[in-house]
Amino acid sequence: MSVSQFNLPDVGEGLTEAEIVSWKVKPGDEVKVNDVIVEIETAKSLVELPCPFAGVVETLLVDEGQTVDVGTPIIAVRTGSGAAPAPAPAPAEATAPAEPAEERQAVLVGYGPRSTTAARRPRKVPSGAIATPAEPTGGRVSVLAKPPVRKLAKDLGVDLAAVVPTGPNGSITRDDVQTAAAVPAPAATPAVAPTGTGWDGLPRQERVAIRSVRKATAQAVTTSAFTAPHVTEFVTVDVTRTMKLVERLRGAREFRDVKLSPLAVLAKAVCIAARRTPDVNARWDDAAGEIVMQRYVNLGIAAATPRGLVVPNVKDADRLPLRELAVAINQLAATAREGKTPPADMLGGTISITNVGVFGVDTGTPILPPGEAAIVAFGAVRKQPWVHKGTVKPRWVTTLALSFDHRLVDGEQGSRFLADLAALLEDPGNALVWS
Repeated sequence: MSVSQFNLPDVGEGLTEAEIVSWKVKPGDEVKVNDVIVEIETAKSLVELPCPFAGVVETLLVDEGQTVDVGTPIIAVRTGSGAAPAPAPAPAEATAPAEPAEERQAVLVGYGPRSTTAARRPRKVPSGAIATPAEPTGGRVSVLAKPPVRKLAKDLGVDLAAVVPTGPNGSITRDDVQTAAAVPAPAATPAVAPTGTGWDGLPRQERVAIRSVRKATAQAVTTSAFTAPHVTEFVTVDVTRTMKLVERLRGAREFRDVKLSPLAVLAKAVCIAARRTPDVNARWDDAAGEIVMQRYVNLGIAAATPRGLVVPNVKDADRLPLRELAVAINQLAATAREGKTPPADMLGGTISITNVGVFGVDTGTPILPPGEAAIVAFGAVRKQPWVHKGTVKPRWVTTLALSFDHRLVDGEQGSRFLADLAALLEDPGNALVWS
């Protein structure tokens, strides 16, 4: 019988940290290999982690709501044929048994094996604290601190080996780290501002940690905004024929079980127009000093979710007929709203659409997803007065905006692509000529 720790694995895509959203097990629960034990949120999506070994949960090493680095131990499981529920730990401490170093493979289903080595010593440690070796001047010592304390030390640039511990059994506390960094402990934010409450009786101010999807979005748009020189152009279009086409297709047998919207028609138009102006679908490779011409379309569809903005993409969208493209877009949106978008769906986008019209907004100046050359904003479709065949009539009208990377796309190319989109929405029959 032994105790094995499961470290937060690298779930792929170069992510370095994740937030513990919810534990699916508690100390004393029996677990089998591949049982889901925890839900984490990375910078891209929610991911359920399976247990890599069978046994009985001994300790949850990280609390819900905490963000930890990849490789941090998050759970301890008592394994082996003699595994049995562990007794309730004493309030201040738990005992770790002595055992030699062992080689383990923590396997995350779908991401492959990951080898880890752990060595344990017979000593008492505070519940949840992790002991690791450090190398201060003059010798090798063991540093005892919980994962949140280690993260604080990392953020403040404090060497734990140089910190004087004051916690139970020689463990390092948050106050110890803050003292070492000469940073006073932050004052608690009052629940209610001095002048009273705000809307609906809630506090006038509230601080919310910047985490996961919101943090990743902020980093991505900031990088994009200050790396790619943005240009935005606009065109207002009579899309009455497109609206009539959508209504006809909704009644057709092939589309009866599909939620067809004007967005799907725009998506098809983007794929067709990108073939005529391939520069909008290219990628700037600064490291290689090359422009990568991508002769396929992975079409990103921006989706607003409770956790922030995500832009999953439809792979090889240019090869899909309109019906299959509509189905794929609907599936992406549904998965995104549930917060279940897998990391693979967020990678490899070549050009994107953001549908601001669903919020009643006429248009906008969207920021490019990092690595993409162009993004189209689809505004609200409204009945407006429009000159049609020499007479002012009520017509369905929308405004399209195109933001593009001026390193890759000149004004002429951007204007031609946007004009093609307008022509396809004004008369979908043009698709028969251009396809």
